[in-house]
Amino acid sequence: MIDLHYWPTPNGKKVTILLEEAAVPYNLVTCAIGQGDQFTESFLRMSPNNRMPALVDHDPADGAEPVTVFESGAMMMYIAEKVGQFYPKGLRARAEVNQWVIWQMANQGPKTGEFGHFRRLKDQAGDQSYALRRFGDEVNRLYGVMDNRLYDRRYLAGDEYTIADMISYPWTVSWQDQGEDINDFPYFKRWYQELSARPALQRGMSAGAELTVDYSKLSDVEKERLRKLLYNQRARKAPEGGLLE
Repeated sequence: MIDLHYWPTPNGKKVTILLEEAAVPYNLVTCAIGQGDQFTESFLRMSPNNRMPALVDHDPADGAEPVTVFESGAMMMYIAEKVGQFYPKGLRARAEVNQWVIWQMANQGPKTGEFGHFRRLKDQAGDQSYALRRFGDEVNRLYGVMDNRLYDRRYLAGDEYTIADMISYPWTVSWQDQGEDINDFPYFKRWYQELSARPALQRGMSAGAELTVDYSKLSDVEKERLRKLLYNQRARKAPEGGLLE
């Protein structure tokens, strides 16, 4: 059984999509990021970057102690390799998948996330026009990257549906809120509509739906508490007595 420490954000949903597509039994363990669960000592032992999700595999392939994995891209590689699905074994095919998984982790997720951050703060933290333009343009560019990639192939890594597609999909479902017109990217639109119709993907996207918080209904005091908790984090001091020599 796999325990997935989870909150229903795009980064969490990447992993539940794969678990549903591969029919892997899993248990959702709530990681309430708005309450600070990601900063607890028990969570930091699993995910030293204090970011959700985190995975614990209680039945690893080597039959030994449970395996803990942090970073959603690493989780998807781990799961797909374990089950032998959605992750080709051939040298060239796997390299294609790997580069798109890394593209998502290094580009699509961070840039889209930053755009969302500044959109949420645009009326509360001074002039955000440069940041909104900077990250809005970057999000638009990344949709163009996907559109050009999908021009002559069915999926991001070729003709097979893989973790490269699953990891990218959750960050695209809010294309309208991101200020994009899906009709500007016809090859992306075809891919998006095909994936959206997959029952397992739909289950993965809806996992933990009951955990969602409607931030528009929070009081100003609660919103400020969340901003202080989630934004502008600085380094966590390492404990004394470690390896310094």
